[in-house]
Amino acid sequence: MLSGILRVLGALLLCVTAAASSGAGYPERPVRLIVPSPPGGGTDVSARMFTPKLGEVLGQQIVVDNRGGASGNIGAEAAARAAPDGYTLLAGIASLTSNPYVMKKVPFDLERDFAPISLTVVVPNVLISHPSLPARNVKELIAFARARPGQLSYASAGVGSVPHLMMEFFVSMGGLKMVHVPYKGAGPALTDVIAGHVPLMAANILSTLPHVRAGRVRAYGVTSATRAQAAPEIPTIAEAGLPGYEAVQWFGLLAPVGTPRDIVTRLHGAVVQVLEDPAVKKRFIGDGADPRPSASPEAFASFIRDELKKWEKVVKAAGIKPE
Repeated sequence: MLSGILRVLGALLLCVTAAASSGAGYPERPVRLIVPSPPGGGTDVSARMFTPKLGEVLGQQIVVDNRGGASGNIGAEAAARAAPDGYTLLAGIASLTSNPYVMKKVPFDLERDFAPISLTVVVPNVLISHPSLPARNVKELIAFARARPGQLSYASAGVGSVPHLMMEFFVSMGGLKMVHVPYKGAGPALTDVIAGHVPLMAANILSTLPHVRAGRVRAYGVTSATRAQAAPEIPTIAEAGLPGYEAVQWFGLLAPVGTPRDIVTRLHGAVVQVLEDPAVKKRFIGDGADPRPSASPEAFASFIRDELKKWEKVVKAAGIKPE
């Protein structure tokens, strides 16, 4: 009799353990989302627009934990070392796919140490110039630059920044030679382009659109593969004269590697549900971001691999040395 009871209890314990390890009932407590940037930045704003509805869908509060520094590496390292139980997630950002090639040491491996869940939104930049530049579209700009190798300059938010790499990608694909003028931040760079001190830059669509529409700068094209919903009148760089060009700032959701598949699947479904919500979608589009959930966690993993390969080639072609 006793041995039979013990067998039953043992079987029940195994079932409970299996259910816990597979994420049944997840989430049962608040979930921490590590945002690898200081409060108030684009990554933080994007996360805080997204998390209230995500918490509603999951039935638990999402607690934002800002861990800024090292172009996202500090927060990403903290997430990589967290328990793979679904209760610590990372707000992934585009710079994590270029950091391995512009920094001498990155304390984690984006592919090895994380389980991708889904892309959330993409934010295109806009290739702009001061109106005094004679070239009026992408084709004319490429021809103008080719005829003046090393004479045309462009501004960026700093060496190795996403806007810098976007421009280097443009230069590489166009077979051009331009001079990079790095600034300490995107704001001062945009100010100098508006003033005509530097002719070109790839600038954040949200901060740039008012200047485009006021005629203070000329927009050649958005850096995404499709037109931005916030500015459908601006063509993509690819359709305007440089086929195959695509470079965006993106945000996504990742978990530490080893997170149970059931939890990853649950989170992916929740992300899709959140981004299909009309109010959430409208708010993102209004801020210049295009909601773009991945078809599956595997699709997001493939996207990350492609981004890593792309920026490795761009950095090597540009001769950027890791710092």
